[in-house]
Amino acid sequence: MNLGTPEIILIALVVLLLFGGKKIPELMKGLGKGVKSFKDGVKGLDDEIKADTTDNQTEAK
Repeated sequence: MNLGTPEIILIALVVLLLFGGKKIPELMKGLGKGVKSFKDGVKGLDDEIKADTTDNQTEAK
């Protein structure tokens, strides 16, 4: 199920037809904010896990 160039172009054209040229930048901005928020959440969770692991190793000594 690989997407090639023709498939991506077709998907882009369908999105353009459905949402129009003016809405696409707004949609991409919202998508970018969502991805950034997700990455920040994952990074925060990763930091908590590392801190907890470090605390547990310190207590074990």
